[in-house]
Amino acid sequence: MDSEIETPCLHLDTVNGAVDYRGQPVLRSKSGYWRSAWFTISVEVGERMAFFGIESNLITFLTGPLRQSTAAAAGTVNMWEGAASLLPLLGAFVADSYLGRYRTIIVASLVYILGLGLLTLSAMLPSLLNSECEDARKYASCSTKLQLMLFFLALYLTALGQGGHKPCVQAFAADQFDEQHPKESKERSSFFNWWYFTTCAGILVALLVLNYIQDNIGWVLGFGIPFLVMIVALLIFLLGTKTYRFHIEGHEKSPFVRIGRVFIAAVRNRGINPSNIAFKDEARNITPHQTSKQFSFLDKALFVPIGSKEEEACCLSEVEEAKAVLRLFPIWAASLVFGIIYAQMATLFTKQGITMDRTIFPGFDIPPASLQIFIPLGIVVFTPIYDRIFVPVARIFTKKPLGITMLQRIGTGIFLSIITVVIAALVEMGRLQTAIDYGLVDDPNATIPMSVWWLIPQYFLFGVADVFTVVGFQEFFYDQVPKELRSMGLALYSSILGVGSLLSSIIVYVIEELTGKDGQGSWFNDNLNQAHLDYFYWLLAGLTLMGLALFILSAKSYTYNKEGVAQG
Repeated sequence: MDSEIETPCLHLDTVNGAVDYRGQPVLRSKSGYWRSAWFTISVEVGERMAFFGIESNLITFLTGPLRQSTAAAAGTVNMWEGAASLLPLLGAFVADSYLGRYRTIIVASLVYILGLGLLTLSAMLPSLLNSECEDARKYASCSTKLQLMLFFLALYLTALGQGGHKPCVQAFAADQFDEQHPKESKERSSFFNWWYFTTCAGILVALLVLNYIQDNIGWVLGFGIPFLVMIVALLIFLLGTKTYRFHIEGHEKSPFVRIGRVFIAAVRNRGINPSNIAFKDEARNITPHQTSKQFSFLDKALFVPIGSKEEEACCLSEVEEAKAVLRLFPIWAASLVFGIIYAQMATLFTKQGITMDRTIFPGFDIPPASLQIFIPLGIVVFTPIYDRIFVPVARIFTKKPLGITMLQRIGTGIFLSIITVVIAALVEMGRLQTAIDYGLVDDPNATIPMSVWWLIPQYFLFGVADVFTVVGFQEFFYDQVPKELRSMGLALYSSILGVGSLLSSIIVYVIEELTGKDGQGSWFNDNLNQAHLDYFYWLLAGLTLMGLALFILSAKSYTYNKEGVAQG
């Protein structure tokens, strides 16, 4: 009798389309939801601490110990950031097509740990090779080809590991919320806000503690701590295994293969004679006599030339899946301008701070890269305001569950990023004028008598912009792709920042070539008192304004999928 009573209760408590780590039906009351999400959030806190422990101060390492020029170092950082932000596309492909998110996270974490370990070793190498190199300031004179090769190998291994980790952890965490369950579906929207909020804690630690260690104690310890943190992060992820929900895939074929087939079939049938076709999906009730003008480009993947094999055509669900991905492209492309501004946070903004008065109290100067703490601080301060005040108030006026649509949220963030770079230009103009007033233009090592706190507004406001734009990207690209491609959706958001970094690198290179030829003063002169970063910031403001206009046009013509409409 007891079993007869418990069986229907057990059925009601299971989560459709999900199993536990043993492949058994998973119980809602003992799995997923926030209990599992907190394991993955903790992992992301550690990963972000490790990544920003390297990224935030990398330009200081390159222009200091490695003696690269400002323009070259900015380009190096932008290229690496670009790779780190584009590699999630590869990680998403591996996860969605082969390994699954859980196994991809484990493999990527091991690669990540290997990269951080080699990076630490590369910082130790000069002292291991030459006892005179114990002082980090003599690093450059003791550098060897082996040491440089090891450094860049480690750097890009770290980017590769991050590429597998980043799209999968957040998608895996969001998968712990059942979108068919009213309460869990609603909480998933809050999850994206709080995910970004909590991961900022790891970033704050990196910017406050690791940057100080790197600047004042040494790079070996500064790189070694992220190595240990990633080991702990992997262990935490494994501890949550018994609570996770693993989603059952509904298709035998890889989603990338299915989408690829659609595009190939559409190209193959682009010139087909509409009077000589059959239509694969009879539910659409379309006759061969209709003209091809009534179909979109991808709809032609449904055609089967009369006399050919039926399986050569794609089915309707595959075509709709491909359309869902294709219509994201205009939004993605128009958002790249935000990625270009994002790339300046850890490069030129940091170089500005190096030249300014950074004294907190006599004998202690704040590391310039630590000014980046005001980005996550802006996020930490504004996220609760957004989630608990802005959204409820906006709901009153818009009647939308999310207060504003996901694309409106992203557009607001892009607009705030324009204001950010305008403020940066104005502050840089003031810094240059101060250098002129005090006769310090020709002294590249001079400390300009202008407080570094003048940089706080541009950092803090960009943090507020992130709450709108970056979180908006995460939710939009996760929500609007087919379920099986959600790792790729989050990788698409990351690729905006990656391509933006690469575009920034190209723009910097072109400007350096144009403004630095024939002995003219480059906008990125190594002596920043003779440079013109303000001109560069004004240029970015203009480009982003044009990008915002394109984004608004793309957003107005965008049609949300059914889930997107329900959410906002």
